[in-house]
Amino acid sequence: MAVALTLARGAVALRRNVFDALPGEGRWHSVLLADGNIGIGGDPVALLRRVRRLVSGSGKVLAELEPPGTGLRHEPVRVNGSGTWFPWAWVGADAVASTAAKAGFATRWIAEGGDRWFTELVPR
Repeated sequence: MAVALTLARGAVALRRNVFDALPGEGRWHSVLLADGNIGIGGDPVALLRRVRRLVSGSGKVLAELEPPGTGLRHEPVRVNGSGTWFPWAWVGADAVASTAAKAGFATRWIAEGGDRWFTELVPR
């Protein structure tokens, strides 16, 4: 749905595995990790290291976070409580700076908006 909406608005969007080869690696202007997607694969540092290889030196990552006090959590999850278990992670606003630094990013800002938390990460 998100890809269709993005394309309908004239922007570029891909629906692919982020860990596979992607077009324009190292030249992306931005990456959006919303709706908890910073937890893909259960290892946010590995995901952010991969994203670091996608963005240009002046690129950025906009990511949704868990509220402060959450820290960094890892645990297996299932979609809608059924199906195959897979690894997932949650990154709180209080843990994003250290997590991002391990992947080569600096935290530009962290902000709350409408009961949701967000950050902008930039290459160091």
